Order: sequence, then C-alpha cells, then structure tokens
Amino acid sequence: METQLDPMKDDLPLMANTSYMLVKHYILDLDVDFKSKVIEGVIVLFFETGSRYRKTSSTGKEDCQSQFDETCKMTASEPCHIPVTNVSACSSKKEYNDFAVCGKGEEDTSDKSGNHSNKEQASGISSSKDCCDIENHGNKDFLLVLDCCDLSVLKVEEVDVAAVSGIEKFTRSAKLTDVSKELENLRNQIIHELVTLPADRWKEQLYYFTRCSQAPGCGELQFTTGTWSLEIKKSGIQTPTDFPHAIRIWYKTKPEGRSVTWTTDQSGRPCVYTMGSPINNRALFPCQEPPVALSTWQASVRTAAGFVVLMSGENSAEPVQLQEGILSWYYYVTMPMPASTFTIAVGCWQEVKKQSFTAATQTNTEFSLPSSQANFRWHEEICGHVEYPCRFQNPAARLQAVIPYRVFAPWCLVEHCEERLLHLIPECLSAAYTTLGTHPFSRLDVLIVPSNFSSLGMASPHIIFLSQSVLPGGSHLCGTRLCHEIAHAWFGLAIGARDWTEEWISEGFATFLEDIFWARAQQQLSHDEVKGQQELKALLRWRRLRDEVQNSEEDLQVLRPKKESTGELSESGASVVKHGLKAEKIFMQVHYLKGYFLLRSLARTIGEASYLASLRKFVHKFHGQLVLSQDFLCMLLEDIPEQKESGLTVESIFQNWLDTSGIPKPLLEEGETWKECQLVQQVSGEVTKWIQTNQRIRKSGKKKRKRDEVIFQKVRHRWCELVVKHKYVPGYGDVEKFLREDQDDKSKSSCDC
Repeated sequence: METQLDPMKDDLPLMANTSYMLVKHYILDLDVDFKSKVIEGVIVLFFETGSRYRKTSSTGKEDCQSQFDETCKMTASEPCHIPVTNVSACSSKKEYNDFAVCGKGEEDTSDKSGNHSNKEQASGISSSKDCCDIENHGNKDFLLVLDCCDLSVLKVEEVDVAAVSGIEKFTRSAKLTDVSKELENLRNQIIHELVTLPADRWKEQLYYFTRCSQAPGCGELQFTTGTWSLEIKKSGIQTPTDFPHAIRIWYKTKPEGRSVTWTTDQSGRPCVYTMGSPINNRALFPCQEPPVALSTWQASVRTAAGFVVLMSGENSAEPVQLQEGILSWYYYVTMPMPASTFTIAVGCWQEVKKQSFTAATQTNTEFSLPSSQANFRWHEEICGHVEYPCRFQNPAARLQAVIPYRVFAPWCLVEHCEERLLHLIPECLSAAYTTLGTHPFSRLDVLIVPSNFSSLGMASPHIIFLSQSVLPGGSHLCGTRLCHEIAHAWFGLAIGARDWTEEWISEGFATFLEDIFWARAQQQLSHDEVKGQQELKALLRWRRLRDEVQNSEEDLQVLRPKKESTGELSESGASVVKHGLKAEKIFMQVHYLKGYFLLRSLARTIGEASYLASLRKFVHKFHGQLVLSQDFLCMLLEDIPEQKESGLTVESIFQNWLDTSGIPKPLLEEGETWKECQLVQQVSGEVTKWIQTNQRIRKSGKKKRKRDEVIFQKVRHRWCELVVKHKYVPGYGDVEKFLREDQDDKSKSSCDC
C-alpha cells in the first residue's frame, strides 16, 4: 500500500507517477506580462510508458520489477556511441530554427467548466494508488499525475501527432492489431519512435517535436488540480500504455507563485527570474519533479521589446521580432536533465562586452590535454547514460578549455562587472577543465541578479546567477564563488543525485572543488601560499560548521537522512524530499560543509593527485546519470583496496559522516591542526589586534557620548528657563518633561527665575 503524504509536514512531496509514465520532452510557448505579473501560455509534454508498465510481450503482460532496479537500469541504459554532428536529416530540408514554437493555433470554444472532471477535486496530497489501481486497472481509468502548484490550468487536450505532414516515417515499425484502437496506438507509436531517435538525428528530432506541438487537438482531457498536483485522465483509458503520450496544457502562473520572483533590478527596471525555490519549477509549468524524470526541452518566450530573455539552453538565442514592440526568444536543450534545472530570467539586462585581452583568451579555446590528464581517456568510446549528443563524445569539445561565455547585468553594474568579473571567467573555466576535463555544457551565461536574491550564486544548465555581493569583495570572493558555481556543471547538473535528500553530492563536491579550481586559476601564487589559503578557509568552515551544529536541529544535520531507504520510490514513483519545505533548512550550510570535509579527508588519506584522478574517472563514468553516495564511494575505494585494511569502508563512511548528526569524529581530531598554519596565525594575530583597537574606540566613544549628554542637558535646562521667564505656553510640555526625566540629575543647575 502507498504511503499517505501528510501536507502538514515539512517534507516536499514529489507527486508525479513516473513509474507509469515518464516525460521525455517539453515544449513551452510562453508570454511574459510584467503589468499583470503573469507568465501565460501552452506546454506540450511527450511521454514514454514508465518502467513499471512496459510490455514485455505481445500478450500484454507487464514487467513489474521493483522500481529501484528499473531506476538503476534507466540511469545506465544503452551506451552512447555517436559523436555530435552538424548534419540535419529533416525531410523538409529546413533547419529547426526556421520554425517558431506555437500552440495557439486553435480557438478554445469549449465550456470552461466542462474541462474539469466532474468527480471530486483532488484533496491536497493524495496517493496515486487511490487514482489508478495498477493491479485492478480494469475497474478504473488511469490517472496521470503531474507536479503542479500555484498555477491556473485552463485546458488540457490530447495532441493529434498523426496529423503532422511527413510524420509517416515514424510509423513504419508500428504493429497495430486492434482496429478500434488503431489511431490511438499510432499516435503513441509515433511519439515512441520520435523520443528514441539516435543522437546524430537531434536536429530532426527537435524539428518534429515542434511540428507535433503545433498539431491540432483531438479531444479534451478531464483534469483536477490539487495543492501539489495536476491529475489528468481520459475516459475509458485504463492503462498507461494506452494513455495519450502527447498532451497540451493551457495555463498561467500566479503573481504569488513560488517558483519565480517578480521584482526590480538594481537600476529600478522590472524583471522576473527563477530563484531556486524549494518547490522547484512546479509553479512555473506542470512537470514531473522526481529526478528520475530526465527530459529535454524547447522554449519560446515572448516579451516586450527592451527585455532580454536568458534561459537554460545550448544556443545563444537572438530575438526575433514578431510584431512591433514584441520579441520572441527561443532556446533548446538536448541533454536530458530534471525539470528542476530549468531556469529563466527576463529583464532589461545589458551584456558586458569583452575587453580585448579577454576576447583573445576566449578565442584560444582548444588545447592539448595536459599530461596529468592523459590517464582519464578511459571512457572516450563509450558512455553509460541514455543516448544524447554528448560532449564527451565530441573530439572538438574534449579539447575546449574555455567554452563561449557571456556576462549580463543591470546597466548600473556593467562597469563593475567589466573591472571585477569578466577577466576571471576564462581563468576559472580553464582551471575547471584542467581539473576535470571536458565541459559538460557547450556555453555559459553569467547574470548578476537583483539584490533580493537570497544566495551568493546558483548554477543551472548553461547559466549561472551571481549575487551583486560578490562584486565589491575583490577577485578572491568573486573568483571562488564563480569556481563554486562552475563546479556544479559536473556535480549537480551533469551528475545529479538520484535522491534529493543527498544534497551533499552537489554542494559538498562544489565546495571542495572551488578551492582546487581557484588555486589553479591563481597561477601567480606559490604552492605554500595556496596551501595557506586553503588551510585558513578550512578553519573558517570548521568554525561555521561547529556553530551551525550547536544551533540547529539534529535531524537537519544528517547528510543521508533516509539512510538505507535513500533512493527508494513508492510503487507509482512518487516520493518526498525529507525536510524539503523546512524554512531554516534554506539557510543551513551543513551539506556544503560536512560534504566538503568528507571529501577533504578522503583526499588527504589517498593523496590529492590520486584523488583527483578518481574524480575524473567518476565524471567520465557517471556523467549524464543520477547517483547515490555509494556509487562514488564504492568506485573510489575500488581504486585503493589497500585502504580497506585501515578500516576505510563505505559502511564506516556512512556511520561517521553521512548517517549521523553533529561534527564527525574524524573531523574533531583534525580541528586543532589548522592553528599551526603560518597564514592562520598571521590572520589570527591581525584579528586580535583589530578587536582590541575596536574595544578602545568603543570605550572612548562611551566617554564622549557621556559628555555630549551633559551638554544636551544644559541646553534643555536653559530652554526651560526661557520658557518660564517669557511665559511661552507651547513650551510648557518641554518643561514638564524635563522635570520628570531629569529632576534627579545632579548636574543640573537650580532654576533662578
């Protein structure tokens, strides 16, 4: 039986029944309206039948293996052998970019109230089992559940992809046996053929996804919306296999929706952006939130002229004028990733133009691999992820030390970015490449976000948000934060956590690698200077971790809170992110810090060179996939079998670092060693000196304030004398107040009037 989710708890529910149907591609067609603070439009979703309901034979029997096993197979399915090419196989001989994504070609003549199911409304968080009994599917219609919150859903319909001209090429392998269901099966077969096209036909795939998204509807679907979900069904359809695999949803966001922030930038101009909400993107578009729902997407966004649309996308979009005062921006992604990584920012951003020396650095992007990296070519011919145009398979991409990049900011911060940020990007990108090898993404935009951004930075595919707070901090603060976010391209994006409660896989690795990247970016520093900086930062992080552990709930200090249940899903695929909605968790850094110290401890035990070689091996083995903690730890310890004799095992790491609260025991033993570092001693002495100086200033300041108070009392006393002497009635209140408050002050003179 499914676990009932309690909406009153602080766990974040992931409601989508991904075990039955799995979204493979989204097409968004949106309008941004700053007057109403609403994003409105259409989204088309393309599905495959989920792992728990894939037919294994023509008799209709289903494969009911455990979701855990199937998830493992999905994340390590058939290898990718095909390099990226520039050949377009579109039958129309047109590039995909010649077509605009648009799902608004039809009039909505239906009764709005008739769009909804006439059954009871979804009540908050309910079990998908209640809606679709997979064991007795003959008795109930199948219910598709999507994650959805703070959205107004207007209409849902099936898309008639069979009506697309030229789509016949995708019907050759269709095996249709039931005449009454022939058309429905044909549509689903077309979608199956389309989503499984090989990687070298990605342009053709995007072209036909767009054509299908523009196809007419072929019947409205019933739907209900709940607190956390959108539930859709088609009358008479009782299995995921027969449910429409392409659906179109008309919807609009709400101004108070929690996935995006409507605000003004530092120049006072309106903007909207996704700010890394705890509820992810479900208040931006209906989607499947569980990490296992790896998907690609295309998006066209229209907005008023003067605004710039930045988004997670492989292309550097250029605006197209649709009509006077209206521009359209188009982006696409071909690497499957969770919907939570989708990011958008619309504002009056100004591009920070590259200076001459920076441009020269960026054009020289191809290098021979350093000799130290010669040993991480072991996975050049094969990848472990589902097939997509992988940069690790592209010889040119493997030699690209600095990917193309752009910087955007409000106009009032452009000069600051030119001086303090722009020249750091190629240095940090090159350092990251030297450490980990091939950049997973083909380009990078960096945006200085509005001042209400609650973090120092946030990384998404192809785009990084940076806080304005990093700009005045000098090259060190700006550079280290940039390195941290760049590290997320590998850990957090290209390699994601299969269970979101294991945040340390993303944040711990990024915190550890920011030091490595920054040390290599600062080529002018000696080895001892770099080591001193790292020891000083380790001490500061240790103190921060100690303070946080002393002032937070123990449950929030555990890096693997679900322990042995980590990665497990319910029968439908729904799950929860433990403590995902807890307010104080947003401000905690325990996953950053404990994760960092675990990786630092392993590096010191193994040796930094061997450890970094293992990281590169891990990246090449697991990029494009979802992992658990044991995936990394098992691979690492396999490379150093001699450490098992010293007691370093996966179980001991779980026990000491990941499954317990508080400061790990190995870290307590290391706490005093940082004080021996020369730079730490120097900084400690400097801090002590300034504390003492501040205390002296404050003491002298108290004496000065006391003298000022005496002088002010004399002024008030003289004013009262004049009020009484001249019988100035409006000032009698001041006299009364003076007598009440200061009559006991011995410093006052007696009144002689």
